Amino acid sequence: MSQITRHLSQIIKVALPLILGGVILYWMYRNFNFQSIEHVLTSEMNWMWMLLSFPFGILAQMFRGWRWKQALEPTGEQPRTSTSIYAVFLSYAVSLIIPRVGEVARCGILKRYDGVSFSKALGTVVTERAVDTMLMLLITLIAFVSQISVFTSFFSKTGTRFGDIFGMFTIEGWIVTCVCALAALILCIIIIRKLTIYNKVREALSGTWQGITSLRGIRNVPLYLFYSVAIWGCYFLHYYLTFFCFDFTADLGLACALVSFVVGSIAVIVPTPNGAGPWHFAVKTMLILYGVAEPQALYFVLIVHTVQTLLVIALGVFAWSALSISKKQ
Repeated sequence: MSQITRHLSQIIKVALPLILGGVILYWMYRNFNFQSIEHVLTSEMNWMWMLLSFPFGILAQMFRGWRWKQALEPTGEQPRTSTSIYAVFLSYAVSLIIPRVGEVARCGILKRYDGVSFSKALGTVVTERAVDTMLMLLITLIAFVSQISVFTSFFSKTGTRFGDIFGMFTIEGWIVTCVCALAALILCIIIIRKLTIYNKVREALSGTWQGITSLRGIRNVPLYLFYSVAIWGCYFLHYYLTFFCFDFTADLGLACALVSFVVGSIAVIVPTPNGAGPWHFAVKTMLILYGVAEPQALYFVLIVHTVQTLLVIALGVFAWSALSISKKQ
């Protein structure tokens, strides 16, 4: 009976994120003319800017691999730089199948190929997420503060009130927002419950705790901070450069890109493959707020998310191939 329950649990973990993302995407594109996509891709889109954004998407993951290797050094672990980077590449690709499982998968890769302690690697990942969260909060604050004058001017000139903006959401839009918030809440509850269970087994957490506190032993703190800032800088440029692929987003400016980037980054907390669904909905909503027509906003989020997801898959395939021929250390 326990095996059936376990298998059922695994099926639910895979199926629910796919269903949630699929439902949101279906709702958003239920009346969309997909035949027009071909014309946009071949005639209206500037692919040069999309290609220019690729190096930043790759660099973001490479910086994460370099930072991870640096964080592991104080714990006494010395993984190869190439293995650390390949593990990050593969973790993003694996998370397309089961959200969040990539964090565990990359620790397993270091264990398998370089003999790194799984618990120590997992501890550094926990610390890494805490650092990323603080940076994300800082970026969010910057985006909000930088746009106060814009919003104040907009409200004073148009007489628009916050209630009017909220009124722009349809009933379906509010439902999607509530579902995404509920999914994020459930994810937080699951994480807290797991942490509670882990705390009851402290002996098994000794290596993990060592990894979590590894920041205290980092030799080159400025380099670690540089890697951390560079990761998010590359993420942003990977996204921002895609604005110049389309005439309707090319003139929106850096502020719009920053705000929509922040909102999209928050939306991917909802556990769907690569944020599919919640990311589309959040970014589309912000683009419409900045004056982009809904059909064009739908073009943007669909094309950009699909192309960037294909890049993640390509990097995952490359990493898997490289690891397949790599010698175990």
